[in-house]
Amino acid sequence: MTRNTRALMLGGALMAAVVMSAPAAMAQSQPTGGAPMMIHAVADRPALNLSAYGEVKIAPDMATISFGVVTEATTAAEAMSLNAARMNQVMAALRRAGIEARDVQTSGLNLSAQYDYVQNEPPRLRGYQASNQVTVIINDLTKVGMTADAVVAAGVNQINGIGFGLKDPSAAENQARQIAVRNLQAKAALYAQALGVELGGIRSLSEGGGYSPPPQMMFARAEMAMDSGGATPVAGGQLTIRIDITGVYDLNR
Repeated sequence: MTRNTRALMLGGALMAAVVMSAPAAMAQSQPTGGAPMMIHAVADRPALNLSAYGEVKIAPDMATISFGVVTEATTAAEAMSLNAARMNQVMAALRRAGIEARDVQTSGLNLSAQYDYVQNEPPRLRGYQASNQVTVIINDLTKVGMTADAVVAAGVNQINGIGFGLKDPSAAENQARQIAVRNLQAKAALYAQALGVELGGIRSLSEGGGYSPPPQMMFARAEMAMDSGGATPVAGGQLTIRIDITGVYDLNR
């Protein structure tokens, strides 16, 4: 093949490449406001993204009390010894009140030095403080006040808080779920009617919320419980179980 023949073939191939790429170049240079070059075969169906919730009010059937014994002495060993003796009395009082060992848990054990501070003088060691904190689950709400009084009489000098809960929240949660779904369905139907379209099927459904034990509320100090006379009154009130859901519904045009 001669040099001139190769030059002609190369030139023809180059021209063909330019012609084949011309539509793409024209498409890229088309004004952005013009008709799109690519159209989806099926347009995305419009959808509703909604949220709703369901709530159930229910009385608690258990309580949790946190209390402790705090003792002070001139030496660390003496402070711990006094604390242990008094805590043993408290544990015995819990057993007499019908509290099972599995429902009693040590939640804190501390020993710290105690100092007296005088202006312009170095801190002076006064002694040591020992603290033993326990958390008790009470499954009979009629015994909450009586149990609090019993442990105070046995040596407890610090009551930190009380909280109420449910032994098994599943039934209340399921009821709240049903209410939440009914509310979501009603809201979706209302939107579809207002938009003048037909409500389609649901694409997805997600859940949040649910039962969580409430934080412990501040409870009467030991001295107040002893001065009130009789059993300490305790009211459980009601708990609120809430389920939040989010759903995506198709809309039929």
